[in-house]
Amino acid sequence: MKSNKKLEILICNDDGITAPGIYHLIQAAKEFGNLTIVAPDSPQSGMGHAISVGKPLRLNKVHLEGETEGWACSGTPVDCIKLATGVILKHKPDLILSGINHGANSSINIFYSGTMSAAIEGAIEGIPSMGFSLLNWSMDADFTASKEIVKILLQKFLENPFPPHVALNVNIPDLPFERIKGIRITRQAQGRWVEEFDHRKDPYGRDYYWLTGKFCLEEEGEDTDIWALENGYVSVCPVEIDATAHHAIPSFNMWRLPHHFEHPSQVEEKF
Repeated sequence: MKSNKKLEILICNDDGITAPGIYHLIQAAKEFGNLTIVAPDSPQSGMGHAISVGKPLRLNKVHLEGETEGWACSGTPVDCIKLATGVILKHKPDLILSGINHGANSSINIFYSGTMSAAIEGAIEGIPSMGFSLLNWSMDADFTASKEIVKILLQKFLENPFPPHVALNVNIPDLPFERIKGIRITRQAQGRWVEEFDHRKDPYGRDYYWLTGKFCLEEEGEDTDIWALENGYVSVCPVEIDATAHHAIPSFNMWRLPHHFEHPSQVEEKF
């Protein structure tokens, strides 16, 4: 792919089509090609790879800031990608960008993230995809550095595209651009959420719960996304779709499972 080629880019997010993050992603990406924006009509954080199977989906054309137009979808981020590639666009885009998310999507958070699920859905469809997240949960977050990171990675993609069934999980520290040390290719850190539930009662005396908790990092590897972010680097973690635990297959082969069963009917045929 030549570096001067204009890309056909599909943009999505999980914070909703009016979120500041997607506006800044649009501003960063527009010089690289033609944009199609399809995003949820309301916040969909934490939806993971959910799809809508029991309700109809609706698309409404909306005017964003400036002269930009987009489609607001009533479904999840994955619904947005499916509708964009199956209904709105006549051809698959060259690239899918998701974000810029408010808050981190490093380590195990990738499995809960609507932002990354949109990117992973693109990879499932054979479209190279990137998901961007800024480590700032405020709606007033400063996306100046994030836009520069997006531009750098888009230029790298033009110069050297990555495989179509791969998605990049890009997490950006909440620092001014001049204080970011660099960009590191990382792996997903091992960690988990230790959940707690805040038990309350509504005015009618009925129980309800708020999910809370804390993140527990279970390793200290310096090649992980968490280490990079904690040390002032942008983390770029390549993600693939294959969830097979390849390293575990030899252990399960020790079970010596039967390759076929001798059924009663087969036994009778021998006599």
